Amino acid sequence: MVGLQYDLVGNPLGAVRATFERTAAAAAAQSGGADPVAAFRGKDWGAGDLFRSFLFEQDGLGKVPVLDSSNLGLIKPNTLVRYRGMVQDMLGNEYYIGAFKDGSTWRTNKYTDFSPYSMPHPCDSHLWERHLFHCVPAPGQNSWTLESSPGPDVCRMSNCLAPELREKRKRDGDDDAMDVSENGHGNSSFCKKPEGDVHVSSSSTEVAGTIPEMNGGDHHIPGSSFSCLVKIYDMPDSQVKLNDVIEFIGVYTFDPELAAPSDNPDDIMLDLIEDVTVQLPPSKVPRLHCLVWRKLSFHDFISRPVVEPSPSLLRGIRQSLLSHLTLVLGNDELAAQCLLLHLLSRLRNRVDVVTVGRLSLNFTGFNRESASIFGNQLYSLIQKLVPYSQAIPLSIEYLNTATLQPRKDNKSGRLVTGVLQLPQGTHLIFDETLLQTGSLTSKGVENTMLLKNLMESQKVDYDFEYYKLEMAADVQLLTLSEGKSNILPSDLVVPFRPSSVPTVNAGAEETESWRWFLTTVRSLPQSTEPETYQMIQDEMVSAMRDDRSLGCSELSRWLTMAQIMASSFGEKSLSLEHWQMVKELERLRKQRMQ
Repeated sequence: MVGLQYDLVGNPLGAVRATFERTAAAAAAQSGGADPVAAFRGKDWGAGDLFRSFLFEQDGLGKVPVLDSSNLGLIKPNTLVRYRGMVQDMLGNEYYIGAFKDGSTWRTNKYTDFSPYSMPHPCDSHLWERHLFHCVPAPGQNSWTLESSPGPDVCRMSNCLAPELREKRKRDGDDDAMDVSENGHGNSSFCKKPEGDVHVSSSSTEVAGTIPEMNGGDHHIPGSSFSCLVKIYDMPDSQVKLNDVIEFIGVYTFDPELAAPSDNPDDIMLDLIEDVTVQLPPSKVPRLHCLVWRKLSFHDFISRPVVEPSPSLLRGIRQSLLSHLTLVLGNDELAAQCLLLHLLSRLRNRVDVVTVGRLSLNFTGFNRESASIFGNQLYSLIQKLVPYSQAIPLSIEYLNTATLQPRKDNKSGRLVTGVLQLPQGTHLIFDETLLQTGSLTSKGVENTMLLKNLMESQKVDYDFEYYKLEMAADVQLLTLSEGKSNILPSDLVVPFRPSSVPTVNAGAEETESWRWFLTTVRSLPQSTEPETYQMIQDEMVSAMRDDRSLGCSELSRWLTMAQIMASSFGEKSLSLEHWQMVKELERLRKQRMQ
């Protein structure tokens, strides 16, 4: 079995080639002289199944190092790594020589940038296709999500260390991490080394300093400049979308020599490399040839054991979280109730231009002093509760200078990111207390319109130079302002009335339970029994008759709040009890606004 002959972490390509050559030889014996590898185009011949079995059935996932900016120069090329990132740009497809005949043997170049063999020219060969994606660390990703699956300590894994670093550890007398094969026995004769020479940078610090900025030089855009060019094989179109957050597991390559033009005029593989990757040289941006990938949801960041979300369990955690939110908001229980509904909201459906499920929130009554106290406490708590969040200081200077809109650079063929290129489910908190009298430039006006459009329709316009392309978003938006915000028209406006200064901290276990609660409740299905819906509809008609100022948008918000309220108690169906609770919240809110 190939799994017993190769270290799938230290030498994944050995297993890939062995499975291919064995399968191709078997196909040749059965084909009676016909081309044995023609059927492998766009298909897996068993290598993917081998790695999936190792990773998920044999607990091999924890043995795979996680690639990030801190260990970029430490991991040996052509080893197996994990990388979590957001799809920042989709670079189309790339053609490569997937298989060729070397004498009587068929060989493969799959999961590599260049052929490890000397390819005869001409030769029998097959042109295959792979998808290219430029990925970056998810903007606004909070630190607790990185701690949930750190992977093994790469410095303890000599089979994944760069050769010169391994030699240094030997000279320093730190050679307790032996070459380990898949079966766990040190110095095993079954563990084969990768073919060919490898070249790596001598330090991760040196590498990180040469990576080009991916934010167009705008300091308003947070995040690391570290990025990765991911190549996915055998994938139908449209499975991966822009701004998806994905965990990729595959073969890592990072080689300064690949940036230099080839001296071999017969190098067919080089001729097929797409021009768009010129802006992402392999000496600065690592490649990952993906064997296995999966889209990440909020559940993937939760370390709490999977339990049945019974209503009784959810009610207990709900009360604990609500009590903490009330303390953080200075014992303002009304604000805490509305904030909880806001944190549980998500976009559930789009009907033409109407978005169903969103609940943006505007706390009024803030000034710079109160924002520095309650706003900071609130944002610190939100960072601990959701995977992605950002705080944006909404000043005239920010609106006039920040690059909010992603744009396509048609000269390079690259998408230049903007502040509003975000993963789904990101939480944004805007501080409007910094606004002063001033003039907006044309860019400031454009940025204001972008934010307003995001607030009202959950869409972001991407600038493709000759046209604008609307991209769907699902972002939670919270605004802190002195009066009702005119820039960001929120669904729910609540005057903030604190009575004490917050001095509370939550324990790690308690915080983890709140994360699980928010993630679980947001994923619960929602429904309304016909009888209940009819009664609620009758109450809406009566309310509109009594108050002519009520519009359809406000009544729709009431229904959204009631559905979220029901979910927060672990109920999958809206009841009249939850509807009455929301009506009471509305009564208290309007009373406070008078």
